[in-house]
Amino acid sequence: MKIAIGQTNPIIGAFDYNLEKISHFIKEAKEKEADLIIFPELTLIGYPPKDLLERDAFVSHSLEVLEGLVRETKGIGVICGCVERYQDHAKPLLNTAVFFKDGQILARAHKMLLPSYDIFDETRYFAPGQRPTSFEWQGLKWGLTICEDIWNDKDLFSRRQYTLDPVEQLAKQKIDMLINISASPYHIGKPAFRQKMLSFLACKYGFPIIYVNQVGGNDDVIYDGNSTIALPDKTFLAQAKAFSEDLLIVEMKMSGGIIPKFPQEEAEILDALIMGTRDYAYKSGFKKAVVGLSGGVDSSLVAYIAVKAFGKENVLGVAMPSPYTSKTSLEDAAQLAKILGIRYEIIPITEIFKTYLNSLKPMFDDLPWNATEENIQARIRGNILMALSNKFGYLVLSTGNKSEMAVGYCTLYGDLTGGLAVISDVPKTLVYRLAKYINRQNEIIPNRILTKPPSAELRPNQKDEDDLPPYSVLDAILKEYIENRRSVTEIIEMGFPVSTVKEVIRRVDKNEYKRKQAPPGLKITTKAFGYGRRYPIVQRYTDYLLKRL
Repeated sequence: MKIAIGQTNPIIGAFDYNLEKISHFIKEAKEKEADLIIFPELTLIGYPPKDLLERDAFVSHSLEVLEGLVRETKGIGVICGCVERYQDHAKPLLNTAVFFKDGQILARAHKMLLPSYDIFDETRYFAPGQRPTSFEWQGLKWGLTICEDIWNDKDLFSRRQYTLDPVEQLAKQKIDMLINISASPYHIGKPAFRQKMLSFLACKYGFPIIYVNQVGGNDDVIYDGNSTIALPDKTFLAQAKAFSEDLLIVEMKMSGGIIPKFPQEEAEILDALIMGTRDYAYKSGFKKAVVGLSGGVDSSLVAYIAVKAFGKENVLGVAMPSPYTSKTSLEDAAQLAKILGIRYEIIPITEIFKTYLNSLKPMFDDLPWNATEENIQARIRGNILMALSNKFGYLVLSTGNKSEMAVGYCTLYGDLTGGLAVISDVPKTLVYRLAKYINRQNEIIPNRILTKPPSAELRPNQKDEDDLPPYSVLDAILKEYIENRRSVTEIIEMGFPVSTVKEVIRRVDKNEYKRKQAPPGLKITTKAFGYGRRYPIVQRYTDYLLKRL
């Protein structure tokens, strides 16, 4: 039996586009004599559709598209993800996988395990399926599941989210083959873990698992693809591309596959960020990008990603020197732009800055210099970038990293300005790792950028470490607090200085209001600042906690 995996990159709500993509894959699979083609979760509408699901017209249009696809597809079996209505429940929708051939729906599966953690909010929209779905076809008994349904094995997860295990229930029905259609988001380490999980389940139950994952970026979430078929002998029959659409056609067998290799972590992260940036721009209608080039490592990394996502001819780098910008920073920014092959412009802000200070002088009187004057410079730069965006249609890519976003070392309406925060989930230490990886063969990011102390250059001789702990310490604390959700006491017990931990955590919680106003950022860690991390802006639990230490 020939099975085709249609790893698609849908656009949410673009029914015509998604249908055309599905139809093209079906046509190609038929030409290659596949018996069955399988598409990802909610592939007809794109995942996650969020509150579009609350619009009745949206659901109706999606069902019309499904009906047309079922009616017009001939000569091949098709499994794809869609949404269906459920009249007899408080939640009126079901997350569904349908199997059809020659105009007839032969089986339906409804997602049983509905995630409601991190970026997921499926219990808001869907009713859970009541029983696992199996069906007989081509002399085999197939189990059909959707994404989360396979993520609850008691031998793999010590803290299980659900009491049910659909895979275990299907195994008791003596199925020969398990299909799982997914929209499983990417984070660092997820593809390798997912592969281990699939292999474990295939070995444990003795049947192949055909896993079909969505690929592409939708808003802040990135889907890595890596669709695969896990065999019971701990091998894989095939593996689709990572971070790219793919049509994979294989002759089904029970053993004798391969062990796919994953790329170096830095390469995988860069691929994720490049695809996420490209998809965010394309799906939003942008073809060009502008980056403020400071001569620092963050803006250099973002410029590199922009070139890979947009093409060098569509990227503008702008240096905006103030009285405190060093000569070497301008030289480094110019050299980077030359190496990348992008257009480079210099727009000085010194005179604009002086005008601001003169206008504010009656109010400021003789008050001492502080962050106010520093922030004015950042806000001037933000205004310039937005002017270029408005005039020429550039997408402004902001350049702040996760470390800065965490502790508020950023300026509202200044360096936070932008349409997409490309590296807002990339800690500073990882920024350096990625930059060094980019330079592994040739000097693309000027080496001086990687060796000089990081500085915002908003006052004379400023260094980041004047205001922050060393990034190696800061990032370690932030990882424990944000991603691992450890308490202040637990972090201190790990050996970090008490005063440093208290100050870092105070700053994280105090600056929630800034992050709420920041542009969307691409998620690459287990816990990013965005939809998956929902903390109140106004809260005093941190004060309560720190007073007791």
